[in-house]
Amino acid sequence: MTNSVQPHGRHRAPLPPAQEPAAGVPTPRAPQFPTAATPSHAAAGNTARPGKPASTGQPAKQRDAFFDNAKYLAIVLVAMAHSWEPLTDHSRAAEALYMTVYTFHMPAFILISGYFSRSFDMRADRLKRLVTGVAVPYVIFEVAYTFFKRYADDDPTQPISLLDPWYLTWFLVALFVWRLTTPLWKIVRWPVPLAIAIAVLATISPDIGDDLDLQRVLQFMPFFVLGLFMKPEYFQLVRRREVRLLSIPVFASAVLMAYWAAPRMSSAWFYRRDSAQELGAPWWAGVVMTLALFGCSAVLTACFFAWVPRRKMWFTVLGAGTLYGYLLHGFLAKGSRFWGWFEDYEWMHKPAGEVVVTLVAASVVTLLCTPPVQRMFRFAMEPKMEWAFKRDAAALARERAKASSGAG
Repeated sequence: MTNSVQPHGRHRAPLPPAQEPAAGVPTPRAPQFPTAATPSHAAAGNTARPGKPASTGQPAKQRDAFFDNAKYLAIVLVAMAHSWEPLTDHSRAAEALYMTVYTFHMPAFILISGYFSRSFDMRADRLKRLVTGVAVPYVIFEVAYTFFKRYADDDPTQPISLLDPWYLTWFLVALFVWRLTTPLWKIVRWPVPLAIAIAVLATISPDIGDDLDLQRVLQFMPFFVLGLFMKPEYFQLVRRREVRLLSIPVFASAVLMAYWAAPRMSSAWFYRRDSAQELGAPWWAGVVMTLALFGCSAVLTACFFAWVPRRKMWFTVLGAGTLYGYLLHGFLAKGSRFWGWFEDYEWMHKPAGEVVVTLVAASVVTLLCTPPVQRMFRFAMEPKMEWAFKRDAAALARERAKASSGAG
């Protein structure tokens, strides 16, 4: 029996997704997931669909297969980790894998989100994409999750609260805040150390509370800021052969360390949603754990990137739909707990059952990232909402320029 604190109620969630540089926020039409991908992956700036020509008649920018692959593999790890959570109380091996994956899967997502937010500014079109690609999906899924919990968990009193993100929606709140602060990080002298200092202060501040899940926003923020200042050559560096070979013993050591730590520490440290005092530890433990987890997460994230394929794979196209997979798989992940599947079927807690559960989770989230699912839920994930915004003079001028160039 481990002492991990399982996230239930209005707190849980790692996953998942942001967007990219050309624009900014996670919006499915440009590669998704943590706003990252290639220039065409930006949630807040690129509206051209992959593989289709833009309205100007020029071909759309090529997506970087590396980032699409990274986003897809990361979202699969998120779903797998969620499927392991109910198994951790009866399996030390499951707990070790759970803790290892939780060390880097969200940091990797967030770092990519920061990397593709480098060009974000307060330009009107980018702010619109931030609203339609992040704020609106947050409201929609916060309401949807609330009604789902009322029904599936037989909890009719579950309130709708836009200030208290439930389960996976915390990531959208965090991404919204991080993206808005991007211009500030670009002008300070030591952005990453400053972000780490803020994370440390958050970890020792129990009075922050649950509003907008600010603990997670602040504690995960260093990875977003780190992504803002990443350069393409840094990703090339970690993809070198020697780094890939070195990552094997590093990962193995991480799993062994997690196996040792599983019965000795709470996995709630990896969720970064509570202060040290709320976890029953002295304040100084928050300082130590924040710095230690940042270092471990950075190392394992680099090891993860080292093994992400550079070329186009069968799953590369799914990288554009990771935000869909992230938010939609939450209904099944929570439903499996509400309906008692893991309690009713003992075989799931045996080694073979754990393998089956893992494969099912990977398959389901893969299906939810596919283009047909994206088309089905695009109304909620990336609504156009032209009716909600004024048409500024600059946008009208660009439309006239496109029209005249097309006529010519």
